[in-house]
Amino acid sequence: MSQAIISLENVHLALESKAGNVQILRDLDFEVAEGEAVGVVGPSGSGKTTMLMVIAGLERASSGKVDIVGENFCALGEDQLARVRGARIGIVFQSFHLVPTMTALENVALPLEFSGVAAAQDIARARLDDVGLKHRLDHFPAQLSGGEQQRVAIARAIAPGPKLLLADEPTGNLDQTTGGQIMDLMFDLRARIGLTLVLVTHDTALASRCGRMISMQDGRIVADTVSEAVA
Repeated sequence: MSQAIISLENVHLALESKAGNVQILRDLDFEVAEGEAVGVVGPSGSGKTTMLMVIAGLERASSGKVDIVGENFCALGEDQLARVRGARIGIVFQSFHLVPTMTALENVALPLEFSGVAAAQDIARARLDDVGLKHRLDHFPAQLSGGEQQRVAIARAIAPGPKLLLADEPTGNLDQTTGGQIMDLMFDLRARIGLTLVLVTHDTALASRCGRMISMQDGRIVADTVSEAVA
């Protein structure tokens, strides 16, 4: 079996609220092998997005062990987490989070420039070509359709050459046809680049394309099933 790129052991997350201590994640135990694709499903409030944020290092577990891309996230400071995330983890959100005053090319080059990559613009051009937008390099987000904006966001996520791609409802703001095209693109890129993919979605049919589906409820994993991927 391939080496685990994600390993959660007895992970809990509790947050303080006016009503007291609220348990968000409870006793999470699972691993994801390098190169695997996993769909995460569950009702609203089940904890699936919060779990993704823990895996991304954007939210800290209250207890347990979180090993991601070979790093113990519980032992890293915020700056160290940011460096690991920037180099080895790509994230695609439901909202595109593009900088409105920057072109598509500038948006994709931005994280590379932050990391001091000399060929940032050349890499950004290549990644935009990968997502079918080589003709839209100089367009601003407002000049792009929703599907094109998400393609820019995907290009930005894969530009640093991550091992792990996390996607949180990436088709949530798109119509069914455009959403299907975006997911076809993501699965194609995963196969071509060799990414590990964790996809959070409310759509069980979409999650089943991953070949492995984790179901969550009340902050717990209630099912972890494997089937033949149809991506």
